[in-house]
Amino acid sequence: MSTIPSNVTPPHETSQSPMDDQTVYYEGSPKLRGEIGILLLWTLAGIIVAGFPFLVDWSVGNVHWVAYVVGFTVAFILWIIPAILVRRNFYRITNYRIDYEHGLIVKKMDTLELWHVDDVSLTMGPLDRMLNVGTIVVKSNDDTTPRLELKSLSSPRQLLETLKTRIISVKRQRGVVKIDGGGHDHDHGSLGT
Repeated sequence: MSTIPSNVTPPHETSQSPMDDQTVYYEGSPKLRGEIGILLLWTLAGIIVAGFPFLVDWSVGNVHWVAYVVGFTVAFILWIIPAILVRRNFYRITNYRIDYEHGLIVKKMDTLELWHVDDVSLTMGPLDRMLNVGTIVVKSNDDTTPRLELKSLSSPRQLLETLKTRIISVKRQRGVVKIDGGGHDHDHGSLGT
């Protein structure tokens, strides 16, 4: 018969509380396919810049080869800007909180606990529905983040339903209940008081 050393926690026991178990529902940046407008705008700008030396050569003539190199270099930079713009945001949605980073050079990270959330909604245009992306809008009573837009998420309907269920569950765990008192909503802390 083997014994477990005293410094090892047996597998059926855990030193963590149930609140410490994190389940990640979504982790990543917005999907580029959800930013079609930005993508088309910068692609068109790149085509115009790349085509400018050809236009000048056709109408005036004698364009130096350097103009073609500069035109294609600038066009390439314009074509990668949409990918850089969507990468400036990063979301991590778990069963207890939403962590989000934003910024290009200086990154700012904030956290919104799910028990602070008052409402979640989904916005999807016709093209978004075809591409299976959408924006989840989170409204909360958190002073630093009263409204948060999680843009261009993939499979947003499923994520929205999961978030709704978890928000209710987390509020119940914390004893936070929303009571409608004749058109006025009031938050009450503990159910026992």
